[in-house]
Amino acid sequence: MIRGSLRYVGWKERKAVATDLKAIYGAPTDEAALTQLEAFDEKWGDKFPSIAESWRRNWEQVIPFFAYPPDVRKIIYTTNVIESLNMSLRKVIKNRGHFPNDDAATKLLYLALRNAAKKRTMPPRIWKQAMNQFAVLFHDRFPSSIY
Repeated sequence: MIRGSLRYVGWKERKAVATDLKAIYGAPTDEAALTQLEAFDEKWGDKFPSIAESWRRNWEQVIPFFAYPPDVRKIIYTTNVIESLNMSLRKVIKNRGHFPNDDAATKLLYLALRNAAKKRTMPPRIWKQAMNQFAVLFHDRFPSSIY
């Protein structure tokens, strides 16, 4: 939602709009987030009406996020491992252009995945706190071998 919202904002206002959007997704409850969304709409609604409208349209998909503790929420919205991996795969394919056969493409993607795995050696800084919360929230699905 953040990246989608900032797509409509010019570079000069991006930092201020991002700060006000952070008040929405950083709110402690969904009611407080809705209040922050209303404040955002009052401040930026005339200039960027599509942002608040987009948040309202997707509100049912946003509010489950507020059921989690702050540590888990931070891991959810700051970990973009999948997007980073997809970006590195797209970069490799785009630079190559075309492939003589499917095996050549498969080999190139394998090498890109191997190189990406080497880069991912350290977990996020707050992973231990989030892992403790995951163990409490999802004890029946959380493997005991991790903690």
